[in-house]
Amino acid sequence: MNPFNVLPKFIGVLLFSFTALCAAEEEPEMYVYSTYFKCIPEQESAVDELVQRAYAPIYNDGVNNGTIASWGWLKHHTGGEWRRILYHSAPSIDSLFAAQETMNKKFEAVLGKNTDALGRGCQSHEDYIWQYVTGSRPTLGGETRGKVSLSVYMECSFSGEEKADAIVKEHFAPVFNAQVGKGKLTSWGWLSHVVGGKYRRLQTATADNYSDLLKAKKNILDTLYDKDNKHSAEFSDICTSHQDYLWDIKTEL
Repeated sequence: MNPFNVLPKFIGVLLFSFTALCAAEEEPEMYVYSTYFKCIPEQESAVDELVQRAYAPIYNDGVNNGTIASWGWLKHHTGGEWRRILYHSAPSIDSLFAAQETMNKKFEAVLGKNTDALGRGCQSHEDYIWQYVTGSRPTLGGETRGKVSLSVYMECSFSGEEKADAIVKEHFAPVFNAQVGKGKLTSWGWLSHVVGGKYRRLQTATADNYSDLLKAKKNILDTLYDKDNKHSAEFSDICTSHQDYLWDIKTEL
């Protein structure tokens, strides 16, 4: 199965890598196309094998020749019904469409049009397109993140989303940045909804292990949700519910 044939006409991905920029610099544009698969547990190992054998070389080539900025395959550890994420990123919507045309031909040449292990093992999916807003390492890809990831998918009010983004940039970012380093987070990011389901914002964080990741998460929440933090109260009035996932990062480039 060609992965582009199971996605609606593709624009671009989850979770991507970052390199530090000065705060005064304008954030670069980056779009992420994430496909969240619901899979049959007994068939997930075959799916993982196929991705490594057939998909990874094509995605890696896409990064190396500039067709896409980055890509990744993430495995469910804790959370809801989604079991795998396949994502890729690019710096513009136009470049995401161009990548579709280029990579679609390569997948058809390798896999043909028959159902493969991905189609059999993961028979349904949800697609989201995210736009990078801010984070620790904004880049076009290429830098290794941590080995494990936290994703917080948030439901937010349409009318308050821009205010929520401003709160994250101005008041939350220093708290997250303080938790980046050895024995803490490797990276973090804040992304906004472009196309997809009910979740309107995505907060990501990666670390070398779950112990570091969850300790950093607790430290961040303890700081942000101190009883005197008016910005957190305002943020919670805008983004009123969320779903957490923990992911093993199996492959990223």
